[in-house]
Amino acid sequence: MRFSAATTAGRFLPQRWALRMRPLLGRIDAVLFTADERGEAGRMSLIAFSIRIVSAVIAFISQVLMARWMGSFEYGIFVLVWVTMVIVGNLACLGFHTSVIRFIPEYRERGMLAELRGIVLASRLFVLIASTVIAGLGALGIWLASPWIESYYVVPFILGVICLPMIAMGDLLQGLARANSWALFALSPTYLVRPVLILVFMAAMLAMHYLPDAKTAIFASIAATYVTTLGQLVGVTSRMDKKIPAGPMAVHFGQWFLVSLPIFLVESFFFLLTNADVLMVGAYLDPNDVAVYFATVKTLALVHFVYFAVKAGVAQRYAQFTHGEPERLAAFARETVSWTFWPSLLMALLVLALGEPMLVLFGPEFTAGYPLLFLLVFGVVARGAVGPCESLLTMSGNQNICAAVYAMTLALNIGLNVVLIPLFGLWGAAIATSLAMVFEAAALSFTVWRKLGIVMAIFVPAKKEVA
Repeated sequence: MRFSAATTAGRFLPQRWALRMRPLLGRIDAVLFTADERGEAGRMSLIAFSIRIVSAVIAFISQVLMARWMGSFEYGIFVLVWVTMVIVGNLACLGFHTSVIRFIPEYRERGMLAELRGIVLASRLFVLIASTVIAGLGALGIWLASPWIESYYVVPFILGVICLPMIAMGDLLQGLARANSWALFALSPTYLVRPVLILVFMAAMLAMHYLPDAKTAIFASIAATYVTTLGQLVGVTSRMDKKIPAGPMAVHFGQWFLVSLPIFLVESFFFLLTNADVLMVGAYLDPNDVAVYFATVKTLALVHFVYFAVKAGVAQRYAQFTHGEPERLAAFARETVSWTFWPSLLMALLVLALGEPMLVLFGPEFTAGYPLLFLLVFGVVARGAVGPCESLLTMSGNQNICAAVYAMTLALNIGLNVVLIPLFGLWGAAIATSLAMVFEAAALSFTVWRKLGIVMAIFVPAKKEVA
């Protein structure tokens, strides 16, 4: 006998309330128990959404403690190094962490087990080798450029590249788990386990009388990243081995690389776009300003995670529906817009109401970032209003045009930051980021309509869709 929200409400609530709530509770039951693709995607998005809520809380608490332990200057150094390493680690996958989400469901549907075995093994080996080479080149580049880098950044950046191979491998393992709809294995290591371990290792090192500075925080991050990724590797590999029977292996690396390359460009532009403001603030302003801006962005995590949670749950379903009926793809895509917009709007209002007291927790100087929230929230809600357009374009084979849109958006973002940060400081970064997100949302929504005939915009009626 399974749990039912509608039945439980009928038993324990007054009949009038139960009747009014039945439509909503029926939808909850459908998401939790329906066995079709829509139900599975809804469950994965719900799990991803829940994980991101818990993750946002954990990340916020950990960043507050880190800022309190280190002070704004050392915290700003750590933030810039860690954000850079996460970006480069993600890019070091060269698109394979997303292309596996497209290939694995396709090979399973078509019974191509040899190719399925091949891509699972080849993707892991390629990402490990590529990220290790990039880490070595990065360390060499930092050492050679050290005369032109602020001295307090050199050692932390050299230490930071040690994380790169494990960050990249973790992103690939997340893609393998998402391709199999294993939401917990996909998201919990990166968003739950790793931040908790960073905090635990940092606290342990401070208890052993290490200095509360950026280098100590990076050492804690290195240890946490390796423990998390190696544990995830064991778990995902074990489940993959049980699901895929032993047999011959076929490797089509050239084909996979050609598909992954434009996806890599899309992901690169998106990831850089998401984090470019922090990097640009670090390039123009001192670590104290980096710390204030990053704390403000972290406060926005409650709004951001709605979009990423839905994206994590629907990408593989987009890939499946692309090869089926266009009407099903259009209906599902339209529905995912509602999944992103309304929760994003609700979370945005919550963040604006609680933003100032949340920033005070980092330290009194961090409240300078509160007015920036009103600008930044506008851009995030605009992105939520069009849903995960880039996932739909990527999974439907339109990754090249998607990459072009992101390239234009990134160029606009960087250009605005270059002009506005020297003039207006942190306000310039917030204006540039918000305008870039609005442009991104409008351009992606227009591209989806032109390429697929699907209107992905919350307030635009579906009847305007064209073939």
